[in-house]
Amino acid sequence: MSLRRRLLLYLLISAPLVWLVALGVSLQAARHEVDELFDTEMIRLARQVQVTLATPVPGAMQAAAPASGSSGEADMSDLAIAVWDAGGHLSVADREGVLLPYRAEAAGFVDVDLAGDAWRVYYLQAFDGSSLVAAGQRIYEREELTVDLTLSQLVPWLVMLPVLLGAMAWAVRQALTPVEQLSAELRARGADELQPVQVGATPSELKPLVEAMNGLFERIEQTLARERRFTADAAHELRTPLAVLRAQWDVLRRAAPGQERAEAEARLDQGLARLDRLVTQMLALSRLEAGGPAPAQRDVDWAPIVEQAMSDCLPLAERRRIELACEGLQGAPRPPLALLGDADLLRVLLRNLLDNAVRYAPPGSTVWLRFGEEELVVENDGEPLPAERLARLGERFYRPDGQDEVGSGLGLSIVQRIAALHGLALQFAARDDGRGLRVRLGFAPPR
Repeated sequence: MSLRRRLLLYLLISAPLVWLVALGVSLQAARHEVDELFDTEMIRLARQVQVTLATPVPGAMQAAAPASGSSGEADMSDLAIAVWDAGGHLSVADREGVLLPYRAEAAGFVDVDLAGDAWRVYYLQAFDGSSLVAAGQRIYEREELTVDLTLSQLVPWLVMLPVLLGAMAWAVRQALTPVEQLSAELRARGADELQPVQVGATPSELKPLVEAMNGLFERIEQTLARERRFTADAAHELRTPLAVLRAQWDVLRRAAPGQERAEAEARLDQGLARLDRLVTQMLALSRLEAGGPAPAQRDVDWAPIVEQAMSDCLPLAERRRIELACEGLQGAPRPPLALLGDADLLRVLLRNLLDNAVRYAPPGSTVWLRFGEEELVVENDGEPLPAERLARLGERFYRPDGQDEVGSGLGLSIVQRIAALHGLALQFAARDDGRGLRVRLGFAPPR
């Protein structure tokens, strides 16, 4: 069921119910006002009779009948008056057939039943006890007046109820117009039209929804931009290794068995290894940039992480005659770089740092991994990097010219992303002696 139909249904059900409740309240209020009016008149009438008949008349006396002619809208058959003397003898009675009951001790209003009809009688005692005046009225008269008054209000309301319901239906339709306009605008958009919806003239009830949609559009736009950038970078980066592999395959097909073929196979293996490494790192970077699963909050034990990362880098280090050294991990008085994080992601981080240091260190040198209480440092030897190269370290797909080792330029980008997920930051600088490269991984300053 649509929101409009649901709202109309609720209004069409609620309005008559509320109207009936209001009718009941009006009926009670009218009855109270009528009772108050007639009770006041009965008190005034009893007092007037008491004053008029201050001198008792011996024997019962019948009041004179009303003069012939029209009495207007008055119905005198619903009223009665009686007066008794001190001995309880009826002195005055204005009607035949209806005799108000004598109650010597009565005072004030009393509801009685006379000949099957309910009457309301007011008894007024004289100050000296010489007389008792009673003024009575049939209750039916009051009920009739109450119903007449209520019906006089009810008929216009009944006539106007359909008009009221129609006005509510029109009001609901007009109130939901902004929702229809928003729906039409979104329906008319193309798949790539992710510009924010204007919030200016939007009703306050719809602003949270529009703002949430704008936030969703922004996140989708960022995701699409990231995927387009990743696709473009990957296409650019994969073009070179694929062309090299194609050339190496041609050489391998034409190479004669022997030394030439073995060299061609070795170069093809290197190209495949580079391609495999590139694809693996690209997928890892994509998962991280897409906001993959947050790091697990566990105490990090660096010993198995260092052991696995060095084991992964050992073949490359042996080929290039690089020695891997680690200090500060064992025997420290306090746990080094204590933090909560994901061991698998930190293993990828450390492996990329060590792999990068080993890959660009001069043969026969040493790569150091040093732990401190609040930092982790990886150092290698070699010629110092210019300042502009240091500033660009960590850019995606950035590799300085003249590199002999294969690489994709993604390793440090992945390291930076993993570090950010753990509240860490990277710093690149030369060693204290001005040579090589020092990468410091420490806690990022609070933002």
